[in-house]
Amino acid sequence: MNQTEAFAAERPRLVALATRVLADANEAEDVAQQAWLRLHHTDAQIDNLPAWLTTVTTRLCLDRLRARIPVPDSDLEFAEPAPDPADDIALADAVGIALQVVLDRLSPAERVAFVLHDSFGFGFPTIAAMLDVSPAAARKLASRARAKATQPRSEDALADWEVVDAFMAAAREGDFSRLIELLAPDAVVAGDEAAVRMGTPERMAGKTEIATFFNGAAHAALPVYVGDRAGSAWFDKGVARVLFDFTVVDGAVRRIDFRAAADVLDQVVRRTGDHRR
Repeated sequence: MNQTEAFAAERPRLVALATRVLADANEAEDVAQQAWLRLHHTDAQIDNLPAWLTTVTTRLCLDRLRARIPVPDSDLEFAEPAPDPADDIALADAVGIALQVVLDRLSPAERVAFVLHDSFGFGFPTIAAMLDVSPAAARKLASRARAKATQPRSEDALADWEVVDAFMAAAREGDFSRLIELLAPDAVVAGDEAAVRMGTPERMAGKTEIATFFNGAAHAALPVYVGDRAGSAWFDKGVARVLFDFTVVDGAVRRIDFRAAADVLDQVVRRTGDHRR
């Protein structure tokens, strides 16, 4: 079997893995194509092609997750997790909205470890090699992810930071339909004097106008706290320049204030790791 035939035989499995990790079929196809290009151009001696392709695909997925969620894994605290609440959790066939909600709670490394172990049955030494961590750290990542996935949470706990982060993710990814879905019918955007001087609009109103403005934008925005509320902020050279101050009501974005006054920006704190305090 030549290289092209061997890759074709592995491709459905690689696409399935990438789809489960990324929760996006189109991105999964792109990742599989990237894996093929890496294989086509490598001069390395490959003793086990399926394992090599799995590692390459996993790392490509991890890169994409980190690009979506720009929080370095070095910022995460790998605390010793509580005992697994559901060792026999079965998510292999739970593709769709429910799985996406679960995965969106996890850091990139947690997400990869969880999917590879719980959905595809990879051992922790293998996962550790893919993530470039120790087997013990890989086990902690998967265990911590499983605990988050099965932790019961109230509707109030879901409302703020998850809505904010989902909105900003949809903005970065150009998901216009998702932006519309997350906006309240009477949503408004307003900029304070300092933000307007930075180039933000002074006022917008209505779901369509706001979604159009954010669609495909906000690539330099990072998750933050302002006081005890979740928000996002545009950073330039590591410094917060404009805060996106969200008002979330009943799971929808009712208002976004662009705020750039110095006393406001002084309150901005980056959110890393687990967003909940």
